[in-house]
Amino acid sequence: MTDVITAVAGAAGVFAATNLDDVVVLTVLFVAARRTGRPRPWQIVAGQYAGIGALAAVAVVAAAGLLVVPDPWPGLLGLLPIALGVRALLARTDDDEPPPVVGGLVGVAGVTIANGADNIAVYVPVFRALDPVAGLIWLLVFALLVAVWCAVAAALGAHPRVVALVGRAGHWLVPAIFILIGVVILLTSGVLPRLAALLT
Repeated sequence: MTDVITAVAGAAGVFAATNLDDVVVLTVLFVAARRTGRPRPWQIVAGQYAGIGALAAVAVVAAAGLLVVPDPWPGLLGLLPIALGVRALLARTDDDEPPPVVGGLVGVAGVTIANGADNIAVYVPVFRALDPVAGLIWLLVFALLVAVWCAVAAALGAHPRVVALVGRAGHWLVPAIFILIGVVILLTSGVLPRLAALLT
């Protein structure tokens, strides 16, 4: 029983530490869903599950030694939220409604993967050290916490102050958040110095 509690606590701690920024992204998406109808709430939840599931699957496969994740190249995925943010800024109109940054399930999953690509560096050594039962517990905890993250973000996305803020500044705020996320991914992944070294 102690082993199960330890595994659950460890999984919850690692998930929270590596996915805290996802709450911001999900909240923005839920506000967009309320204001524009895109993406739909079910697409946000399914996309989040697909993205986290893909990250966990890559980590498990890499931990088993069947895949080598070339560090820091996953950091290039930071270009995805930057591109989505820039596209939304360029698509801005004089209408009251901001243009959707992410259009559907695939877009949400892509942003989740891009935002969590650096998580793989944490997950691989962890899963390598776990036995199969503990690994399964970790995956179940991850699945449960994705639902918790989505519920928290949906509640925040329905909060009047959050909705009012996005209503006033959504034309630039939402795309700016996505661009900022992409820039942070690029800067913290170490991929830019590697690219610079290749180009010189």
